[in-house]
Amino acid sequence: MELRDKIGQVFMLGFSGTAVSKELAAFMADYRPGGLIVFSRNLESPDQIVTLTNSLQKLVPETPLLISVDQEGGRVSRLPPGFTIFPPCATFGQCDSTELAYAAASATAAELRAVGLNMNLAPVLDLNTNPDNPIIGNRAFGSTPTQVCGLGLAMIAGLQDHKVIACGKHFPGHGDTAADSHKELPVVTASIERLRELELRPFRHAIDNGLAAIMTAHVLYPALDEHCPATLSSSILTGLLRDQLHFQGVTLTDDLEMHAIIDHYGIEEAAIRAFQAGADMLVICQDRDRQVAALEAVHGAVKDGTIPQARLDASRKRIARLKERFLHPYTPADPATAKQVVGNREHKALLDTILQASVKASA
Repeated sequence: MELRDKIGQVFMLGFSGTAVSKELAAFMADYRPGGLIVFSRNLESPDQIVTLTNSLQKLVPETPLLISVDQEGGRVSRLPPGFTIFPPCATFGQCDSTELAYAAASATAAELRAVGLNMNLAPVLDLNTNPDNPIIGNRAFGSTPTQVCGLGLAMIAGLQDHKVIACGKHFPGHGDTAADSHKELPVVTASIERLRELELRPFRHAIDNGLAAIMTAHVLYPALDEHCPATLSSSILTGLLRDQLHFQGVTLTDDLEMHAIIDHYGIEEAAIRAFQAGADMLVICQDRDRQVAALEAVHGAVKDGTIPQARLDASRKRIARLKERFLHPYTPADPATAKQVVGNREHKALLDTILQASVKASA
């Protein structure tokens, strides 16, 4: 594998449009990213998504693409009408049912796989501990580690048992923030003892039970690193996540274009620093110029030794193992299967059961 191919593998990139344009095809040929992330802007209908994902996979016949989506349920749902959209994590917290959480994740996984989406950037493993938090709220299962551990693992298992990669987020915990990292850099002033007792427990539990991927938080934790947000902190991504929690899966950054990062670092510096800190995949969701700048910066950093070749190879091998586990043998999405699976009666009945259970639980 040539250096450009290796570097491409450690990027997960967004794009515009609902079909493969000539521009996107040329970009993919030049930079060969290992993953793509889709948003509502890319998704119109089950048939269109099947065509899109199959077309994207044809661009990289050597190794299947990770094609990810944020399909948490509730307000963080990217799928268009026709799919079964389950409620947010907090609803499963109300029901307090790992069986329903597993079933919902299983149904979501079936619908994602049917249209060629193989990675769900979910579940949220944050604790909803700060009532002033503008970004987590009902995206979390609840406020206690025990509840989030149980329901989080049920959802991870439901996804991964059905060959969709789960990605727990936002490590090491975004629940106790009073700011939105999309807009600014939040700070969590909790002690190491509190973080270990509360925020870190769901992540540790998920890691110990086979979680395949983790997404970092663009949050500053002075007790863990006085200077760098988690995404750029080797103390957190390597010292804590790898060395202490023994995570062997793939670590993704949250979007490096979010203001918590981009207001303080150029995209080139952010990409290099995140990779040096221990991230395996660098996520850049929108701006093509920033994507190219980051790709070229990492390429230059490997060539001049700023990023050791061994460091690049370690991440590339983790990504390859992830793809081997979930994407091989690769088969294209089938429109007939998608028609049978997406939004089917069984999934709609499950949604009704969950909604009824939440009403009873809150009565």
